[in-house]
Parts: sequence; structure tokens; C-alpha cells
Amino acid sequence: MLPIDTLIAFFGIAALLALAPGPDNLFVLMQSAVWGRKAGMFVVLGLCTGLLGHTAAVALGLAAVFAASPMAFTALKLLGAAYLAYLAWQILRAPVRADDGERPAPLATGALYRRGIIMNLTNPKVLLFFFAFLPQFTSPARGAVGWQTVQLGAVFMLATLLVFGAIAFFSGAFGELLQRSVTAKRWLNRVAALVFVGLAVRLATAAR
Repeated sequence: MLPIDTLIAFFGIAALLALAPGPDNLFVLMQSAVWGRKAGMFVVLGLCTGLLGHTAAVALGLAAVFAASPMAFTALKLLGAAYLAYLAWQILRAPVRADDGERPAPLATGALYRRGIIMNLTNPKVLLFFFAFLPQFTSPARGAVGWQTVQLGAVFMLATLLVFGAIAFFSGAFGELLQRSVTAKRWLNRVAALVFVGLAVRLATAAR
């Protein structure tokens, strides 16, 4: 078991990293604004589930194999960029109705959850970050490094859940205000699509 002071320090760093502007928290913000707080929370749960995959890859040594393969990095980032572009296209096609502040028909919770998983797992920068970051807090003197990595991954997921959950809550509330205007709805969809396209371009052009 890692020392409690190490876990607390790691939690603080993880929370700050989750707050820093990046693809995942922007993704949560826009999904929550368009589809609502509940939708945003399912996206957050999906993102946290994706972190399980990255944690396991580091703990089992698979991340080292991936880090050594430029082809795998390129293939994964292009897949993630294509998925983000697809989501942007979906949002632009979403109908905008003149009603009294109701949102578009909500997506199935399973679909939102899968969006979060795919968004996280198809971002190779997250895996490379975990590969470089988590081992800094482990030590063979404390026992199995793989088990220490799992503990750190769990703490990182907790910090992510709390920070991204707060983003989903507040951006969902703000989105409810915008839903009262057809013009605001239309612009919200356009901005969300633009953000996703920007994230897609950023991911597609990311260097190792």
C-alpha cells in the first residue's frame, strides 16, 4: 500500500491536471451543455472507465510496447480524430426546435457512456502520459510496482470523476438557460461542433 501522504499529493496533482484545459474536460463541457447534466455524467463515467484501460496497460507493461511503436501511435490518434469529427457532424445535424427550453431528444445513456470510453481510449497522449507520470510515484522498495500503479490509477480516476463531474453539473445548468432560445440552441450546436473539430485536428496533428 502506498503511503497516505503520497496518495494525497498525487490526488492534488491529478485534480489540478483534470482542471487544466484539455480535450477530455472540453468534451465533457460541450456534451453536458448540449445534452444535459445527466448526459455529461455518463460521459464522465465513460472517460473514467477508459482510464482503467490506460492504468492496466501501464501496470502490465503494455504501454512501453505502445510507446516504442510510432505506427500504433499514429493509427490510434487518427482513429480518435475521425471519431471526434463524426461527433461534430452528428451535432450539426441535430434538430433545433422552437419549444420552451426543452433539449433535443436525449441520447441513450449507454451511447453516452461509450462516447466517453472511446474518447479516452483513442487518445494516445493519455496513455503516454500515464506511462511517463505514474511510475514517478512508485518504488520497488514498497512492493509490487504493478499494484502501486493500480492504486495510483484509482486515485487519478477519483480526482477525474470529481472534477469532471463538477464541470458536467455546471455546464449542464448553463446549457439549460441556452435551450430557452432557438438561436442560442443553434449557436450552441455550432460551437460544440467547432470544439470537436478543433479537438480532432489537435489530436490528428499531435506529436509523440
